Amino acid sequence: MHEKQRKVHGFPESPESIRRIEIRSRRLASELFGGEYHSSFKGRGIEFSSVREYQYGDDVRTIDWNTSARKHELYVKQFIEERERSMLLLVDASASMLFGGGAGSKRLLSAEVGAVLAFSAVQNNDKVGLVIFTDRVETYISPGKGRQQVLQILEALFGMQPQHTKTDIDAALSFVSHIRKRQAIVFLLSDLLDCRYERGMKLLNARHDFVLIHISDPLERELLRTGLLDLQDPETGSRITIDAGSQKALESYRNKQLRHADDLSRKLMRMKIDTVRLETGRSFIGELNTFFRYREKRY
Repeated sequence: MHEKQRKVHGFPESPESIRRIEIRSRRLASELFGGEYHSSFKGRGIEFSSVREYQYGDDVRTIDWNTSARKHELYVKQFIEERERSMLLLVDASASMLFGGGAGSKRLLSAEVGAVLAFSAVQNNDKVGLVIFTDRVETYISPGKGRQQVLQILEALFGMQPQHTKTDIDAALSFVSHIRKRQAIVFLLSDLLDCRYERGMKLLNARHDFVLIHISDPLERELLRTGLLDLQDPETGSRITIDAGSQKALESYRNKQLRHADDLSRKLMRMKIDTVRLETGRSFIGELNTFFRYREKRY
């Protein structure tokens, strides 16, 4: 449920605005995420190169048993990193993403993050594509390289006008599974206000380098103490009234939201989904940097 009066669109539409976004996103991608992006995802997309004789210290998981049996000696497989990879941005454009408590909407934050990730990909000579979805796929831009590709993605992100309001994350995940047979880096940017996505996430996480960027707003967690609030679900239209002047009502709302957040965290941990948590009104730079460095150490 969201406070209808606090929806914030805030999307730039003019070419000058897109140009400013390009300059800022390119700079952030270059200065902050260039090396971290490459290091974070290196080695996940690899292809077979050749075999050689086993040497002391080699990882036994790389032993080629067929070749070893044929030659009566231990041989290991050698791999090289794929020359190019593809990144796919899955961006939730459902009505709940329009919510924002004054510092910009969740949709705007997802567009800004998507822009930086797109530039990180092309600066690393990778392809980048885009899927914008609600309860169906609204926009699909197939992966490509270069500045013009990113500009096309920026125009789609910051000019999105979805035809539908509801959310079906699983439909978007299924679409990606259908169109992407080779391994890709897949970022899902969503507030996860949906209930049927576990199967699709598990499938993508097994086949691709899958990362969830969970976007929220502070007012979703804790309401300000004011008076009677008329809250409307932007996707279904259902309404409730909360007495935000009552400390008991505020604590009940906060505890409910905290339980939901805890349940979600446990669910994602069970599924072993890499997750970055971002909030409107706060810089996403530190959180993304921390995540990239964590992955760099892990791999």
